[in-house]
Amino acid sequence: MAVDVTITAGKALFAILLALQVVGLGVFFERKVSAVIQDRIGANRAAILGFAGLGLVNTLVADPIKFLLKEDITPAAVDRLLHTLAPLVSLVPALLPFAVIPFGDVLQIGDRTINLQAAELNVGILFVLAMASLGVYGVVLGGWASNNRWSLLGSIRGSAQMISYEIAMGLALIGVVLTYNTLDLQEMARQQGRLVWGWLPAWGILYQPVAFLIFFTAGVAESKRIPFDLPEAESELVSGYFTEYSGAKHLMFMMSDFVEVVLVAALVTTLFFGGWQVPYLARDGFHLPGGAMLALPSWGVAILEITSFAVKVILFTWLQVVIRWTLPRFRYDQLMRLGWQGLLPLALLNVLVSALVVLLVGGA
Repeated sequence: MAVDVTITAGKALFAILLALQVVGLGVFFERKVSAVIQDRIGANRAAILGFAGLGLVNTLVADPIKFLLKEDITPAAVDRLLHTLAPLVSLVPALLPFAVIPFGDVLQIGDRTINLQAAELNVGILFVLAMASLGVYGVVLGGWASNNRWSLLGSIRGSAQMISYEIAMGLALIGVVLTYNTLDLQEMARQQGRLVWGWLPAWGILYQPVAFLIFFTAGVAESKRIPFDLPEAESELVSGYFTEYSGAKHLMFMMSDFVEVVLVAALVTTLFFGGWQVPYLARDGFHLPGGAMLALPSWGVAILEITSFAVKVILFTWLQVVIRWTLPRFRYDQLMRLGWQGLLPLALLNVLVSALVVLLVGGA
């Protein structure tokens, strides 16, 4: 019993720490990608004993120290309790979904089988949606408690945007749930390990391409970054609901945005691109078309699965960064029109078609 509790606590701690570390690496990644797009070098000045680490020292050491040592200014006219709680209410729900996202199948150590997933919930999809819906409260509290008209306008925009796109996102997931007949993210990843026609991996994108487009678009909108950054449009709202925040509180709001970017990448990977699956890799090694086999130990398979998951997440994080630095900002009416008149009807149609296909043919 004590061993099981220790393993569960260790997996939970690993998931949270990994998410937090990924935020720092994500900021570094975005800086370098944006520098390449804009034909410049990027952050590279901070160094420790002459070692700059291609800018890693700048991002992982200098920036956090700068934020934490900045004065935490709380304006006199604000609601201090809500003003302090808002960044936490925004950050914590963004971190918790990582607990149910599987980063591998199982690891066999002696006679003990460890599931590479922090929390083994059979309703993982519902948990992710529940946590995503809580994030809007941080945005609303941040704007309301700041007693600033620009902050309030930014929070109103943000809440309307998040609610609008969460509907399309949830409907897109219904098609996925119908296809796999489960709400368990680990089970969804396992079902994508089959082969179609003996050689093609049965990843979710093959069965639900429309749901992928809807989910990814809505996910980018949920992260509130360009081209969907209307809640904090600098040219219109100063900094939106961030305006009256500084120091560590401002850092938590920024972290929540970057965590959401990685979360969207992890969910897209799990739902539509096989998750931790590696084509032709089974529990005992590679089974190639034609009957050839390459045996691997359990720990070797686990390393390949974790690496596969990480590479896919990095690719979709990169895609979101490229979108951020190449597309212009939508007007607010265009943003709402895309959500309500574009994605929502398409998501409803996808649910109908998916239900008919599952009824007539069967799921994945």
